[in-house]
Amino acid sequence: MNLELRPEVATGYKSLSQKARVMTETWAEENLYCPSCPSDNLNPAPTGKRVIDFSCSNCDEHYQLKSQSRPFGYSVANSAYEPKIKAIRERRNPNYLFLHYDPREFKVQNLFLVPKHFMTPAIIEKRKPLSANARRSGWVGSNILLGNLPLDARIPIVKDGYEVPKDAVRNAWSRFLFLREQTLYSRGWLADVLTYVRKLDQETFTLSDMYEFEDQLAKLHPRNKHIRPKIRQQLQILRDRGIIKFLGRGKYQVI
Repeated sequence: MNLELRPEVATGYKSLSQKARVMTETWAEENLYCPSCPSDNLNPAPTGKRVIDFSCSNCDEHYQLKSQSRPFGYSVANSAYEPKIKAIRERRNPNYLFLHYDPREFKVQNLFLVPKHFMTPAIIEKRKPLSANARRSGWVGSNILLGNLPLDARIPIVKDGYEVPKDAVRNAWSRFLFLREQTLYSRGWLADVLTYVRKLDQETFTLSDMYEFEDQLAKLHPRNKHIRPKIRQQLQILRDRGIIKFLGRGKYQVI
């Protein structure tokens, strides 16, 4: 994988944002591979295709590329809110690629993937409608709350200027592919409980540790009045899938 961007491909553009888009999309077309299957390239979507930027002709996975010249933080602005929520509920949302590049050295610094099975309505924030004076008055955008995702949802492809081995990327992808078998409601719960397991930042933890997050989970799932049993249920699923190990007497180990 060549991490150098090619500024010459954007010489015909004046806007800095247009130049960045052309450079990063060209780089992606020339260097990206499919994390879902053995295919070593991705195909650019037809011009004007909304939501999707690249697709894999081998396994039909779709990807949207988000690029910027600064590291990604807690949230990132994205497209219209209602269509995005509808796509997630109908399982039509793409996988997301987040690319951070150095605008002085024209080099990819970080690139990580968020598989679509981690995308739930809980991590999509509704933005305020555009003002009456705006060209698209009343339009409602969205933010993707990256900070609300478990670390497992952010699969590094390039990290601190170095390529991550393909096998490691594809193994990380396949490890949580079981989420696609779950309902949207179940996926949300599993992702939220896993997020708090990771926030403990401990090799072993107890049920009591997880119960400390009861109030936060109740806010995320206000219709559920049985938070503790739900926590136990999600931990059992994560155990069965080899993400954590049950040690007995309410104690778990992160694998």
